[in-house]
Amino acid sequence: MQSYIFLDLDDTLFQTLRKCAPGVDDRTLQVRAFLPDGSANSFATQKQQWLWHWLAKGFKIVPVTARDVHAFERVNLPFQEEVVLNHGAVILDKQRAVDKVWMDNIMHTLPAYHEKVLEVWAEVELYAKRRPGFKPRLVDDFGITWYGVIKHSDGTEAILKTLLDEVIKSHPYVVDGSLYWHLNGNNLAVLPKIINKESAVSYLLEGYRRQHPQLLTFGAGDSKTDAAFMALCDYALIPKNTQLFQTLACVETL
Repeated sequence: MQSYIFLDLDDTLFQTLRKCAPGVDDRTLQVRAFLPDGSANSFATQKQQWLWHWLAKGFKIVPVTARDVHAFERVNLPFQEEVVLNHGAVILDKQRAVDKVWMDNIMHTLPAYHEKVLEVWAEVELYAKRRPGFKPRLVDDFGITWYGVIKHSDGTEAILKTLLDEVIKSHPYVVDGSLYWHLNGNNLAVLPKIINKESAVSYLLEGYRRQHPQLLTFGAGDSKTDAAFMALCDYALIPKNTQLFQTLACVETL
């Protein structure tokens, strides 16, 4: 039986030093990702290091990440299978070429959403100009604008939620479901509904099932938006004290 794991990266397999547990011994951490200037930015704890070695022994590992191709190339791990980038907008094959079938499918439908993203983004940028600390940017990869993301200089989720509540949630294109939002930590994203990890993983699963009559699948992720692609798998793996873990814990206590 062939086993695959669809694996979110940031805050699942590694995280910034600020997000490591208080009091962690820096000497036990391993660098897992770098900034564009070459400085270390993300680290794996001893448990995450063990997890990687365990997965590498028995699974074909498919990264499923919001990172663009340049940020993914700065991850210091030897991935060998396909890669899902940009929240599902792009799939790379094992040779790191763009999956043309998937890309053609996305590009066929994306134009209907592009102007909607830009319209919301104009309001986001206007809001950000009037208030200090907001850092909005449109995500461009492979020469295409996919979605928008906002960070804030104070690094908290609470202040991003003010922008979310005042501008994004009530926008007609969000209300009608054309666009959706994702907030986790210091990242607030606004995306077309056709760009999502679930659809990309479903596409890959179809191909893997044709190759392997007997298939065992795991999904691993930390965020609420990871839940949908994880639900496609036979089993789910959720890091403790993450957004998705806390959401499930709250449900359990109700």
